[in-house]
Amino acid sequence: MGVITKITKQVKNDERYNLFIDGKYAFSVDEVVLAKFGLRKGLEVDELEISGMQYEDDVKKALNKAIHFLSYRMRTEKEIRDHLKDGELEEGIIDEVIHKLNDMKYINDLEFAQAFTGTQINTSDKGPGWIRGELYRKGVDDPYIEEALESFTFEKQVDKAVVISEKLMKKYRKDSFMIAKQKIEQNLLRKGYSSAVLKTVWESIETEREPDEQWDAIYHQGQKAHRKLSSKYDGYEYEQKMKQTLYRKGFSIEKIERLLEVLKEEE
Repeated sequence: MGVITKITKQVKNDERYNLFIDGKYAFSVDEVVLAKFGLRKGLEVDELEISGMQYEDDVKKALNKAIHFLSYRMRTEKEIRDHLKDGELEEGIIDEVIHKLNDMKYINDLEFAQAFTGTQINTSDKGPGWIRGELYRKGVDDPYIEEALESFTFEKQVDKAVVISEKLMKKYRKDSFMIAKQKIEQNLLRKGYSSAVLKTVWESIETEREPDEQWDAIYHQGQKAHRKLSSKYDGYEYEQKMKQTLYRKGFSIEKIERLLEVLKEEE
């Protein structure tokens, strides 16, 4: 048992107060805790009451930390829990903070999932698989994820994947169509698009290249292969190695033989 002999407001934080018991500094509390317990000079307090005050103060500090964390953007419950765990807070305090945030309507994982999905659809080239993975990592439950992804219709997925594919087709113009297609499909799969979307993409975009583009691609790859192989092989062995290399890169035997004739003429 002790008596509160003085209460002073902190200089750097006017929402916190220092409590002195029996003439000595004891601890500090938030103004909310001060009001809740009716703390005042001359009040007698015992160890149990002091423990209760300190617990309430720890909850208030953790709540303030969580609200500050939420001030930058929406967060999932898991993100908030992980953030508070980094401060080495007790699980009971974290649970109490989450309960208070739910009461205050500061946490809504469904709304988070819907907002996150909408942002990715409107501002990124990510597909539903990637979005699903990110939401799962952030702790959103499967039903909420699936409900949020309903806005990312198959048609929207195809439209975005077509734009990506047409852009990449230009980037890979020096590759054979087969290799370019493989690279584009790998890119789309990494971004979270399904094989069904990929199939529809190839039905939607122009896949035939102009003859000049086809020749530029095999000539570019042929020059690279020639520089690598001509110093090691010659004659028949050189031609076979060139054919094997370029065939694996997706070019037809007819075009490869034409290229070999051109390279011979250029020597």
